[in-house]
Amino acid sequence: MEDIDSFLFKFKGYYFLRPGLDIGFLETLNDFEIREDDVFIVTYPKSGTIWFQQILNLIYFDEHRKSTGNLETVFRVPYFEYPDQNGFYFLSLQIIYVYRNPKDVMCSYFHFSKKMPLPTTSTIEEFMQLFLEGKVLGSLWFDHIKGWHEHKSLFNIEFMMYEEFKKDLRGSMLKVCKFLGKELSDEDMDTVVSQAMFENMKLDPRANYDNILKDQFGIQEKGHFLRKGTIGDWKNYMTVEQNERFDKIFQKNMKDFPLKFIWDMNEE
Repeated sequence: MEDIDSFLFKFKGYYFLRPGLDIGFLETLNDFEIREDDVFIVTYPKSGTIWFQQILNLIYFDEHRKSTGNLETVFRVPYFEYPDQNGFYFLSLQIIYVYRNPKDVMCSYFHFSKKMPLPTTSTIEEFMQLFLEGKVLGSLWFDHIKGWHEHKSLFNIEFMMYEEFKKDLRGSMLKVCKFLGKELSDEDMDTVVSQAMFENMKLDPRANYDNILKDQFGIQEKGHFLRKGTIGDWKNYMTVEQNERFDKIFQKNMKDFPLKFIWDMNEE
């Protein structure tokens, strides 16, 4: 283990966010007792983590759907590596791996790094270099997704694409429920879909994490923790040359990788 800088900490080859991290807790995770009804959301940063926390919260908890409970999403679906929650509330021994096209991940990450206590850069070019070298929270994107996919036979794991949820939220929700063995009435499904829409979630204080910036990091900022969540936003920030360079590195690292990626909202 080693401190990389004041923001990042490397543990077993993986970069963690240093503020709020309990090293002793990390070292005990191998002994954590997993229940048969636990569920895990696995994501690379900026790939829909908060969105899927909200989705599972809406699916599993009637009081969250009906707004009769005010428990924030982070307390029901906590970050496993950070022990600053009031206990664990995992849901079932199943794993949902959410992945997003890495160009949008990188550009979202670039903007996110300017809000949070993370290493940041003044230009997307500089940040792209860090991202492609894996010198960011979450380490190398290519290793993350390939590592989980290569070991998928060891887990009850379902790979779900962020972009499919953006294009067909209801249809994607039905897939999640089928995987989890959950049945919702049409009325409840309508509620889940409505509350899980990105723009509605940005306005929900239980789900949008706006308080995280203020309460945990002391950051006072107008606007929302959640930014755009769109498909193809990378086109607004990457030059043609940067895009072509990224494509070459992607093809080299992801040759023969079986999962589909959507890079533009108009793609099928």
